Amino acid sequence: MKGFAMKKIGEIGWIEKERPKCGPTDAIIRPLALSPCTSDVHTVWEGAIGEREDMILGHEGCGVVEEVGEMVKDFKPGDRVMVAAITPDWNSLEAQAGFAMHSGGMLAGWKFSNFKDGMFGDYFHVNDADGNLALIPEGVTIEEACMLSDMVPTGFHGVELADVQFGDTVLVVGIGPVGLMAVAGANLRGASRIIAVGTRPICREVAKKYGATDFIGYKDGSIDEQVLALTNGQGVDKAIIAGGGVETMEPVVKCLKPGGKIGNVNYLGKGTYINIPRVEWGVGMGHKQILGGLMPGGRLRLEKLARLIQCGKLDVTHLLTHKFYGFDKVEDALLLMKEKPKDLIKPVVILEKE
Repeated sequence: MKGFAMKKIGEIGWIEKERPKCGPTDAIIRPLALSPCTSDVHTVWEGAIGEREDMILGHEGCGVVEEVGEMVKDFKPGDRVMVAAITPDWNSLEAQAGFAMHSGGMLAGWKFSNFKDGMFGDYFHVNDADGNLALIPEGVTIEEACMLSDMVPTGFHGVELADVQFGDTVLVVGIGPVGLMAVAGANLRGASRIIAVGTRPICREVAKKYGATDFIGYKDGSIDEQVLALTNGQGVDKAIIAGGGVETMEPVVKCLKPGGKIGNVNYLGKGTYINIPRVEWGVGMGHKQILGGLMPGGRLRLEKLARLIQCGKLDVTHLLTHKFYGFDKVEDALLLMKEKPKDLIKPVVILEKE
């Protein structure tokens, strides 16, 4: 089969590979729509997870079931399915402990384009099909289903990690597609004031639609000073980090109230250490919690998030600024994600028109 791959750090291209084999609990999927991610950019051009050779990229997409293993009960060839970017092994001890995304080791629920070929091929493999696939429901398009792979669940997980409550003042750092979904999730959770950090006009416009009430920019001074000025020195109850680098944690800790929580869903592609300011962290005793987590995967999660779209509670079409048609456009879409022009939020590659 044909696939679009990371040949090595800094190099991408089309390759030929053997079609993946289907185990007894697995499924083989033919993609219907695909979307590249900033994580792919980190992986290829920053070498964030180390060297990978001839690894097919992509972890956001949906498709049609081509083949299932003999033990798969709930899916059959021809089913149109959603697939999360994280595909845990649901019978693992880590899953039983409540951390399925780390089944088999830290971050090991993240399989696509990490340690196995991703979705940017003629076919891709899904482990534990009954636990990791979900039928695309009526009223959800294949483009929307792509956003349910990663953007929606990751942004929403940041909100969960930060434990946003009714009336909270919330800071969202980075309003790319994940940050925009964090804004939407915080709004759904009942946040009163949502301060969004980002400069691109299109992202600010969409963030406002999702519930952002205030905006600050990286280029306008330190984040913490701007937040404290907006809140009369009080700071924020909760914060979600969905962008920036290892330097971002410091100003967020500085503007977080005692007892506040930070939910980090930002993929830190480079740097060795994260600085936590000693005094503003309460010299270790400020009850300021920092939680960083890989999003949950799984069928139940996909089905629940899809219901938000079905019922009109969440509109992900605001994210979809660029549409491409045809498998050969995957490279163009990925390079667009790397270049990040001002009018881009998220590209999608449609392989089959609905």
